[in-house]
Amino acid sequence: MSKDDPWRVYEEEIASKTILKQSVNGHSHRRTGARSPRSSAGTLRLDEIRSVLTTALSEACWTSHVEEMFKKMVASNGYVSWEKLCTYILQQQKHNGDSSEINHDVFSSEPLIRHCLYNKQEPITRIVEVNHPPPLRYVTVSKGGNLIVWNSHLHAMKTLELSGDPGEKSGLHRQFKSWTTDAVYMPNMHKMAVATMSRDIRIFDVSSSVCSEEFRLFGLSHVATTLCYWYDVKAPGERCVLIWGDEKGSVNLLWFLQPHKGLFETPFSDQSGPKLVFFPDICRQTLMVSYMQPPKMHNELINRIIYEPHANLLVTSSESATSSLVIMDINQRRNNYIWKIDKGVRCFDISWPLNLLVTAGLESSIRMWNRYVTSRPVAVLHGHATTVVDVLVHQALAKIFSYSKDAVLKIWDIQSQYCVKTVPLRFPNIQTGYSPEQGSFPLLLSRAGGHTLLVSCREYLALIRLRPVGSKDGPKTFSCTLYIPDLKQVVAACVDSSLVVWDVTTGRKHIEVKNAHGHEEITALAADPGQQRLITAAANGTIKVWNLLNGQPLHNLEAVSDTEVTGVICLHDNKLLALGWSQVVAQYNIGDLQDTHVRAGELWKCGRLHSDDILAVDHCPSLRLLATGSYDGEIIIWMVETQRPVTRIQRPQTGRVCPPIDRLLFLQKRAQDRRCRGRAILLSSQGGYVCWWNVSGSKRKHGQFYVPHRDNECVKGLSTNVDNSLLITGDGSGSIQIWNISQYALSDELVNKQPPLQHAWKAHTGAIVSMEVLEQSGQLFLVSMSVDHTARVWTSDGGCVGSFGQGQLWELSNPHTYQVSREINSPAREEEKDRTEMSKSELTKSNSDLTVWGQSSRGSARVNRIFSKDFCQQTASVPNPEEHPSLHTSNRESRAELLSSSDSFSPVLQSKETIWDHMSLDLEKKMAIRQDRRLVFGDIDSTKLYRIGNECTPFQALKTVEMSQPEDIPTRPEVLSRSQGYSRATDLSSALLSSDSSGHSGTFSD
Repeated sequence: MSKDDPWRVYEEEIASKTILKQSVNGHSHRRTGARSPRSSAGTLRLDEIRSVLTTALSEACWTSHVEEMFKKMVASNGYVSWEKLCTYILQQQKHNGDSSEINHDVFSSEPLIRHCLYNKQEPITRIVEVNHPPPLRYVTVSKGGNLIVWNSHLHAMKTLELSGDPGEKSGLHRQFKSWTTDAVYMPNMHKMAVATMSRDIRIFDVSSSVCSEEFRLFGLSHVATTLCYWYDVKAPGERCVLIWGDEKGSVNLLWFLQPHKGLFETPFSDQSGPKLVFFPDICRQTLMVSYMQPPKMHNELINRIIYEPHANLLVTSSESATSSLVIMDINQRRNNYIWKIDKGVRCFDISWPLNLLVTAGLESSIRMWNRYVTSRPVAVLHGHATTVVDVLVHQALAKIFSYSKDAVLKIWDIQSQYCVKTVPLRFPNIQTGYSPEQGSFPLLLSRAGGHTLLVSCREYLALIRLRPVGSKDGPKTFSCTLYIPDLKQVVAACVDSSLVVWDVTTGRKHIEVKNAHGHEEITALAADPGQQRLITAAANGTIKVWNLLNGQPLHNLEAVSDTEVTGVICLHDNKLLALGWSQVVAQYNIGDLQDTHVRAGELWKCGRLHSDDILAVDHCPSLRLLATGSYDGEIIIWMVETQRPVTRIQRPQTGRVCPPIDRLLFLQKRAQDRRCRGRAILLSSQGGYVCWWNVSGSKRKHGQFYVPHRDNECVKGLSTNVDNSLLITGDGSGSIQIWNISQYALSDELVNKQPPLQHAWKAHTGAIVSMEVLEQSGQLFLVSMSVDHTARVWTSDGGCVGSFGQGQLWELSNPHTYQVSREINSPAREEEKDRTEMSKSELTKSNSDLTVWGQSSRGSARVNRIFSKDFCQQTASVPNPEEHPSLHTSNRESRAELLSSSDSFSPVLQSKETIWDHMSLDLEKKMAIRQDRRLVFGDIDSTKLYRIGNECTPFQALKTVEMSQPEDIPTRPEVLSRSQGYSRATDLSSALLSSDSSGHSGTFSD
């Protein structure tokens, strides 16, 4: 780093780019700070702002959205300045525009239009997606009873025409003389149901290329006008249900109890054609089917029906003004929600996670509703010139698709409630002043086909490819996380120098900042006490301050070193502390908002007390203490006011090797209680152990226990709840443990056993890098981030709420919206079994100090340094290091020679003392080599480090010499000719290891 120009590193990095995404429901809340005298003129309190606005305008202007906006701008002193209000509004408008330009381009291709010649100019009633078994197919059902099977590129593959009624005269080709009303696919049985005006439902087998009619359920009491089907994805062989609404306003549910055995009890018959099932007789087939009919809610025919299985709700609509739309509990345990809309509802769609209901009737407008409020809509969208015939909600894109009779497709942004795109589809049958006949269900959103929208217009079919959600961004590799309680948001920092802010109540992305520190990995996060500013630190020593509300950068802080910053602490007086591999504590003042470049203040008075890189830090405001932990296992407790150390724990000693400190955690609630201040209030994670320390008494260590259920694992996730009754840990195997520590380490005796384990489960397939604990409505939730590119929210008993970035949003207060994944959120019973087996040896394993060592923190790759095997290595037993002679020698050369003799140890079983001697010599050898390298090569220029795959060379001098092909080595001609056909060793190895790749490769052709 240049001493003359400390800001050059900021000028040379790639400019950051902020993408602001507003939440739909606006769950952000903020508590106003304690009142204090105004800092300057032109400021108002929140109650004063409300009084002024309601007096000047009306009481109705003060809505929840307005109040939320002002709460976000309230400073720590409880006031809002006029300058801050104007800046906030301008920045919001700017970023809304930027976000619109990025997100409104939802189409990735031009519409592909096909003519359904076999429809005989009859309109398409329904488009059905058949995605299993592969390949993907689409089936169009015309009003006249013609079925056409299309491939994913809209090439017609097969046609089929419905046959006539059973009562007609026999013939080779019985003509279908009725109309179809709807169709639905039944994935778990590979069948498709088609309803007709003949009061029957026909079931087709679509499991093969030969699409044939298998069953015909006839004799319905009324015509089925709309169909819906549900089955349990995780148990496809369990009971499933076919639901239909009829012309008289009734809902019918037909449960198939044993779908793996068949749909109906049909006697053996040698007659060809479909098996006929008389509907009034199905009451006798109690082993196969079950029929029920809920109370009638509509007086006119039902045109749409949707089933919500988790809450057991039915949503139906009709064109009746008295019962336009109804949300009904099938079991009648809850009151029904009834919407009364003039001219009724012709089509609707609902998003359960967003609580969003979208309806359209005979008018050209679209209404957006909160599904719990029937009195008035949230918004009315105007823009269509003719009647809207279908609507769809694309939750992942936060868009609404609407389609009108004149073949105009409009896309609406849910958040802004504006039309962002209008697409007049150029169907050949569209003429000026003439609207062709449209089918009952002209839209289909296909997610299996890579987010595809299919639109029908009479006998024409169009396919439009949509832009995949998050297609421009690959999976994120997370480095650290931070929870903002007041905003109910989670900030995730990534290795690629990007920041993502998520709304934890819904899982929606709020802000994304790309290239926050150029290309440098973000290594530390912190928020100011007012929780309006975010501080980030990177691996090159740079530190930045951001506006949490809109993602705008506020300050660039002078870097005191070009080494990694591992911890940032914000104090209440606009003071900021930064520390890391530089081994010093740097202090900044970020109180001046006009100062975009903040100089570093004087370093703390004591200078470098740590003899190795600082890896962990935590702050205790009630005691005004700061704890820092370094790579050599030392912990120093500082008094913040005096900038001097209070005590030092695990100081490096000759012959004693301690594992690096992974995490430090103050138990804030215990620290506030005077009765507990003489007990353990500081926790450290090192080598897989959680150690409990007293920072004030003479006796330092009060307890320790090993966390992972396997050896050679470390603990990177360490957090607790507000009252310090629970300890939450996350280890290198991807497991989460919840411990009851309400009574742990409260006595003067050393505790070497584990606290009660309440829950443990496998949360990730990779190591956990960071964890946060949050409380919502009295419930405890966890946020975990892993190297497997996933960030998830969990309940306290191991239930998976969801993964950030998934298409399906959730509602934290509604368990029915949680992700159901038995593979992820089931408790790890095998893990608990392993813990039981390990409990017998826990006393010997937890005795006294630990002996763990790893690679150099300065030279290793940061990601590999955290999860390398050597870094988490531990001994089978841990005797007292003081009982063994010192291995230290002043002569560095003789010391290395002495330690090199330990390589010849035999791997046979030895006594505990012999194992200890071997491990101590091995660890001391690694320390000596590390110190020798530093002595020879001096300070390491981190900018010259380079990576090879997942490894990183520790020193720029230790570069691998270019390898040349050996000469004069006898090689068979066929081997030599084969090796020359590959450009990389990986290609050669993959070809040699594969038996016959050409014989097993193949794709499904359309």
